[in-house]
Amino acid sequence: MWTRLQSLAGSLRDLGGCTRHNSVAAFTCQNPGGGDSDNSQRALRVDKGGRTMPFQAVRLYIQDHHVVMDNGTVQVTLSKPAGLVTGIRYDGIDNLLEVLNRETNRGYWDLHWNPPGGKGIFDVISGTSFRVVVENDEQVELSFTRMWDSLLEGKYIPLNIDKRFILLRGSSGFYSYAIYKHLQEWPGFDIGETRITFKLRKDMFQYMAIADNRQRLMPLPDDLLPGRCQTLAYPEAVILVNPELPELTGEVDDKYQYSCENKDNQVHGWICFKPLVGFWQITPSDEFRTAGPLKQNLTSHVGPTTLAMFHSSHYAGKDLVLSISPGEPWKKVFGPVFNYLNSASNGEDAPFLWEDAKMQMMAEVQSWPYSFPVSEDFQKSEERGNVCGRLLVKDRNIKCKDYQFWTRADENAYFSIKSICTGDYNLYAWVPGFLGDYRFDAIVNIISGCDMDMGDLVYEPPRDGPTLWEIGIPDRSAAEFYIPDPDPKFMNNLYANHPDRLALLGLTAQL
Repeated sequence: MWTRLQSLAGSLRDLGGCTRHNSVAAFTCQNPGGGDSDNSQRALRVDKGGRTMPFQAVRLYIQDHHVVMDNGTVQVTLSKPAGLVTGIRYDGIDNLLEVLNRETNRGYWDLHWNPPGGKGIFDVISGTSFRVVVENDEQVELSFTRMWDSLLEGKYIPLNIDKRFILLRGSSGFYSYAIYKHLQEWPGFDIGETRITFKLRKDMFQYMAIADNRQRLMPLPDDLLPGRCQTLAYPEAVILVNPELPELTGEVDDKYQYSCENKDNQVHGWICFKPLVGFWQITPSDEFRTAGPLKQNLTSHVGPTTLAMFHSSHYAGKDLVLSISPGEPWKKVFGPVFNYLNSASNGEDAPFLWEDAKMQMMAEVQSWPYSFPVSEDFQKSEERGNVCGRLLVKDRNIKCKDYQFWTRADENAYFSIKSICTGDYNLYAWVPGFLGDYRFDAIVNIISGCDMDMGDLVYEPPRDGPTLWEIGIPDRSAAEFYIPDPDPKFMNNLYANHPDRLALLGLTAQL
């Protein structure tokens, strides 16, 4: 596939274009994650001639119905006071978002919710008030808030929602996070999912990458319209019968085929070949996602759409619906996530953009927890604690608690959790390849700035009765199972002879 892509991109290399990757000093040109406070590094960049030049200060332009953040590398336009991302300018492209869409369908936070027992409601979250939280040469942070009152009952979810957008000096991208708050006296509700989504230009972004071995030229949105496809068992699954790219004829496309486990879902996005530009969503931590590292979530799919899913009942159903009862106070911070842009210099090609995005992801992970969000609800690094301990296995039952933190144990069954927000957690861990998930019934109180040694924690595998028979080891892999290829009539060629086959769990029969 890359051979073909290189031939497609080869004619484009002489275009050059603005890029922050023109020397081996690439990572000194941006503050990765904002965790490094060395402004002398962050304020410098290397131009195409090899000269060191200062980065432009961050500027904010407030208009009648829009607000614009600009650091000289990236320019982000948001509607005011709604806080919808209507434009992203980068590398000479006026707008990376789909200009054919309405402004409400380009870049947005959304949620799917329902009153208890009521019908589901899809809500693109539009703010009703706007304020500037921070404005200086190094950083701009904007707030778009929607407040709830009893007159809105049944129309909007009973939450105060504060969406934040941050642009840093020298940053090749922008950050976003949101604060959801439910007061005790408000009605209850259920949330099936909430996320941040971007719709990119279909005439430019046609190559998707979500992993080293999950990358491909994608169908166009028009290929999913009547006359170009045949719908299968559900609307999202189609056979392409007359796609724009003839070589895709006969393939199946289904956005759920591009899902990914949270632990592997840290960077994904799209590549444009003319010019060579990438748009990536980077999630530096799983701590604000629900359901743990083995939960599958949507990533990028035909649209071209890319999203960061924070909470979802996909693949699980009602058990993962977030239910808040009347009289229950609740607050949660989702994010920040980093929306990263990169471009290729002369002599580079499309694979460079994916590799660079992975490098940026690692820089963001190392910088977590971020220090730059200005919110009393976002815990700063000095307000976090660390936990370590050892795992033991015994056969007892277990009940889950509401607030969870997952970590991966090493081969010796020791675990360590770094920099967790203060509070009470039900602690989870897993050792891949050995008895599936480890679970603990101990409540862990994370104390600000403290290192805690939990000692030995006991795994209690749930059993509902005597075991009659068991097939395989419940290690969440398909290593012991034969999985046949699908019917050739229903193939997505991305997964033909793919090394990562769909996983099956071990099967157990109990009384």
